[in-house]
Amino acid sequence: MGGLVQASHALVVPTRGKGFVELTRALAGWLDSFGAGSGLLTAFVSHTSASLTIQENADPNVRRDLLDALEILAPEDRNYAHAEEGPDDMPSHIKAMLTAVSLSIPVQNGRMTLGTWQGVYLIEHRSASHQRNVALSYIGEVAGA
Repeated sequence: MGGLVQASHALVVPTRGKGFVELTRALAGWLDSFGAGSGLLTAFVSHTSASLTIQENADPNVRRDLLDALEILAPEDRNYAHAEEGPDDMPSHIKAMLTAVSLSIPVQNGRMTLGTWQGVYLIEHRSASHQRNVALSYIGEVAGA
């Protein structure tokens, strides 16, 4: 077993408003760029109105249904005390709280150990497009070390 390495990267993710942006390929490409072996990948989105999730990547209707479920849990047409930033802001904070801002993904032989139908996504909860920042961190072995 070789020594452990630590690597970090800042990923900027453009969004088009509410919806899912798949990050799986970008994460895999970053792991490949430095020859990750076996270890742990952590992703953290540094925003309070966006989140991260691992979900099915085969049927887009799954993501549509998930967005619908979040809308039911945190509707925009409710009278929120925090309303200064528009009707989608407070519901976005609630949706981010109900999902996750950080993910830990095991890496084996340079690949994330995702299931066959799993993908890594950023969820944009605001109506407008944004540039979201995702901090990546890897700790583990490098291939061939």
